[in-house]
Amino acid sequence: MSRQNANDLLAFLAVARARSFTRAAAKLGVSPSALSHTIRGLEERLGLRLLTRTTRRVEPTEAGARVLRTVGPRFDEIDAELSALSELRDKPAGTIRITAGEHPAYAILWPALARLLPHFPDINAEIIIDYGLTDIVAEHYDAGVRVGEQVAKDMIAVRIGPDMRMAVVGAPSYFARRPRPKMPQDLTAHDCINLRLPTYGGLYAWEFEKRGRELKVRVEGQLVFNNLALS
Repeated sequence: MSRQNANDLLAFLAVARARSFTRAAAKLGVSPSALSHTIRGLEERLGLRLLTRTTRRVEPTEAGARVLRTVGPRFDEIDAELSALSELRDKPAGTIRITAGEHPAYAILWPALARLLPHFPDINAEIIIDYGLTDIVAEHYDAGVRVGEQVAKDMIAVRIGPDMRMAVVGAPSYFARRPRPKMPQDLTAHDCINLRLPTYGGLYAWEFEKRGRELKVRVEGQLVFNNLALS
């Protein structure tokens, strides 16, 4: 249906419901003569008379009554849906889908959602734990949360949490029989727990930094996990 037909049908519905060109024109903000010209053009394109005009009254013809009965409710549904959409501007609602690593999900997102959701009962949140660099557009996510080094180059990143500092730890029972490492390189001689992340395609190299200088150490051990909670 062309845009002209849609506009002209709306004009027809206004006249047919008001049973008056004058009242319908006032509602639409046009002149009665312009409205009459619009209806005449619609009738000519359809090859049907939609309205019977008298000096006292305007009545739909059989064809016009059919249009009023079948097309009118559909335009009303469209108008109602558009009105419902406009309400979203004033009342936050809907589902937010976020992909995140395990640490930001627990440390950042969950505390924030615990404060937010009670105030906005029409908002639903779906958090998907994923260590890969998910394509948030292709997978229909609203946002992705990763540590700074894991953000793809073509993505726009916004900081939502403080810097994260990690430390090397070991059980007292382990160090009771093994010497404590003094330098990152000493870790290569220890039984370490490895982490396999899909983004890297292999085992995660432990990262260290001192005075702005980065150092990565690839450790070995009997255990490999794919999430931080277990590692």
